[in-house]
Amino acid sequence: MTVAWREGAVLRATPLVFVLIWSTGFIVARYGMPHAPPFKFLALRYALSIPCFLMWIWLARVRWPDNKRQWLHLAVTGVLIHAIYLGGVWAAVKAGMGSGLSALIVGLQPVLTAIWVSSTGARVSKRQWLGLSCGFAGLVLVVSRKFSQGGSADHADLTSLSFAVAALLAITAGTLYQKRFVAACDVRTANVVQLVAALLVTLPLALLESEPIHWNNELAGAMAWSVLALTLGGSSLLYLLIHRGAATAVTSLFYLVPPSTALMAWLLFAEPITVTTLTGTALTAFGVSLVVRAAK
Repeated sequence: MTVAWREGAVLRATPLVFVLIWSTGFIVARYGMPHAPPFKFLALRYALSIPCFLMWIWLARVRWPDNKRQWLHLAVTGVLIHAIYLGGVWAAVKAGMGSGLSALIVGLQPVLTAIWVSSTGARVSKRQWLGLSCGFAGLVLVVSRKFSQGGSADHADLTSLSFAVAALLAITAGTLYQKRFVAACDVRTANVVQLVAALLVTLPLALLESEPIHWNNELAGAMAWSVLALTLGGSSLLYLLIHRGAATAVTSLFYLVPPSTALMAWLLFAEPITVTTLTGTALTAFGVSLVVRAAK
């Protein structure tokens, strides 16, 4: 087994690992949301993640970016991808929006990215547009069960809708901004700059929340997973994927998050998986495969 083959295998596995890790964010929200307000949870998550990255940087003797402009660009992406995107999703759910509707709104990201890319003159092929359409159709099928349950499970007022749309615009803009302006640098130092910027934006909002944090085993576990897996793992992989791939292909991976979350919810919470969910998952996977293959 050659070094080149091993490196190639790691690169091929990176998107799958990213999707699996990122999908656990909704599971974490289910465990942590009842016991902590969104911005306090996220501010604490960022504050705990920064020392972990600093220790990793110190042990690995990693160099920091030597260009002040890059620090600014990294800070902008940190505010967009961490503070506004994550804060918007969590705040929308806390404000009463159901997980199905929030997933559907944020799931528009690959389409928005493709529209922006094509508007700048870059080419989005017919195969990619077909893949994006199939992926979104599959996403609708996967989350349709949430809507079919009726009641108040999936509704939105102006406040929760504003949070969700802000999250959608932020993750779209953050991905495009990083691809355009952020030069390649070590993922660990990049994450520290991004998280510090996100913490500076999130902390004032956390201080305005009157609801206290109620610590218990579920919240402690959710926080530990958020720091070690989602931030150190998921955010690092997202940073690498954006740098190594086309924006449209990378964002199409987010289509796979709701199906993966549905599978995890079935395993952890015994939530039923219907034929519609399986059909939507297959259609989503097919759509993403068209986008990714066309981008190569």
